[in-house]
Amino acid sequence: EVQLVESGGGLVQSGGSLRLSCAASGFTSDDYAIAWFRRAPGKEREGVASIMLRGASTYYADSVKGRFTISRDNAKNTVYLQMNNLKPEDTAVYYCAAHKLRSVMVVVATFSIEYDYWGQGTQVTVSS
Repeated sequence: EVQLVESGGGLVQSGGSLRLSCAASGFTSDDYAIAWFRRAPGKEREGVASIMLRGASTYYADSVKGRFTISRDNAKNTVYLQMNNLKPEDTAVYYCAAHKLRSVMVVVATFSIEYDYWGQGTQVTVSS
């Protein structure tokens, strides 16, 4: 069974940085994409960044391009989200999610595909 556990959230001042981690277990291959989503109070969930475990292609929301970086360490089964220059509007619960690839032709994972597994989330609060 695939399990995802997020960590690294917290309280940070505007302009600060945080690194989130998503520890994954239960994968039987690297035919997965991992994405970070977030949900702010009163708002819908939105995709933040994604990465393919095979090939490491990445995809970002426009709102975080240039500030956030997603990376993975396959040996540790962990995906990271480095968040720099944080803004109050980045305040949200951040979730990592895994998508089992349906086709070997997929080279990048967008946010509109169905993600099969979800973590419990970690709170990120950015004060102004």
